[in-house]
Amino acid sequence: MAMIAGIVLLLLTIAAFFSAAETALTTASKPLMHQMAREGNARAEVVNKLLDKRESMIATVLLGNNLVNILASALTTSLMIDMFGNEGIAYATGIMTLLVVIYGEILPKTYALLHPTPVALHSSGIMAALVRVFTPFNTVVDILVRAALRLFRVPTAAVRTSAQIMAELRGAIEVQRGDKHVKDEIQHERVMLRSVLDLGDVSVGEVMIHRKKVVTLDADLPIVEIVDQIAASPYSRVPLWRGQPDNIVGVIHAKALLRALNFAREDEKVEILSLAAKPWFIPDSTTLRDQLMAFRERREHFAIVVDEYGTQLGVVTLEDILEEIVGDIRDEHDIPVAGVRPQPDGSFIVDGSVTLRDLNRQLGWGLPDAKASTLAGFVLHEARTIPDSGQQFLFHGFRIQVVRRTRNQLTLLRVTPPKSAKNAADAAA
Repeated sequence: MAMIAGIVLLLLTIAAFFSAAETALTTASKPLMHQMAREGNARAEVVNKLLDKRESMIATVLLGNNLVNILASALTTSLMIDMFGNEGIAYATGIMTLLVVIYGEILPKTYALLHPTPVALHSSGIMAALVRVFTPFNTVVDILVRAALRLFRVPTAAVRTSAQIMAELRGAIEVQRGDKHVKDEIQHERVMLRSVLDLGDVSVGEVMIHRKKVVTLDADLPIVEIVDQIAASPYSRVPLWRGQPDNIVGVIHAKALLRALNFAREDEKVEILSLAAKPWFIPDSTTLRDQLMAFRERREHFAIVVDEYGTQLGVVTLEDILEEIVGDIRDEHDIPVAGVRPQPDGSFIVDGSVTLRDLNRQLGWGLPDAKASTLAGFVLHEARTIPDSGQQFLFHGFRIQVVRRTRNQLTLLRVTPPKSAKNAADAAA
């Protein structure tokens, strides 16, 4: 009796191993295992091979688990019948149900869920050996299963589209958003990774510098006046126009102008357009990913954005795209503009020109940015009118009040986010 009880306990322990290995190997992070294998971890490489043969691994686990559980149940039933007669069947059923469910399933699977990586690494060697042993059986089972699926016209080929892969990457990044164990310094990297994936969905029209803020110069101005205005400008590249501001004829780089003036003779007249680069016009619908690739191919950092009618809308630079990934980049020549100012009552005073993407990214809000790129544009689109100062609206749970209106432009607004958005803003801060 003692020997049979020991054998049953051993079989249940083997079943617990199979349960833990199955849970750990199916929940282990494949990207993490891939990285560990690249760093030289042999066990991680074995885990990757098992994950590549997932059907064979699952078949091996099910075969081993059912084999030991059935054998343990049979031995226990035989022992109980010898001790209690036919009533022993009921006793064996109750005892084995408790042991299999608690000791053979729940306990090992819970532990594996809490520690998937170490359990997967430590069980990978044994599982790989068992998969090789049961390969003939697994092959037969795989043929039968696929034949049954084809009989019911169920596709057997696993197909993953690029959209599914992108969605999986986004999901993996977003899963870490609410994880309280993720350190604050990692959150910035999470935001950057999400921004990289969004480059193909954001157009240059959403991140460009609007024409109202672009510094341009008349190419027919005297060279002394042009030099003075470029020196006073915080930008290194300045568009030149002739006749009317929309007629951009070149882009002058401050360094090119300085070099020409340095080497020019006193009696030599510097022709500004001969130093200017040819303007590069791009449509406002160009995605940031395409524009980033175009900047790299052309080795340029500056482009002029136009709409479908050829009207100048603004300019976009390489720095504008990089800021969409890493956040605001300021140098010693930038003019700081406080676009968002938190208030003691939980609201925010926001400039109308602040983009919705920046608000959503920095404060964790969920304002829809499909129809408008700035907060002022969002209010105009939702209100379907140009509101007056003091008017309040409730859009998507956000209470927005117009603080200041200049002519037809909403220049300053007060935004009171809902409680859930407030909590996200506090976490982002």
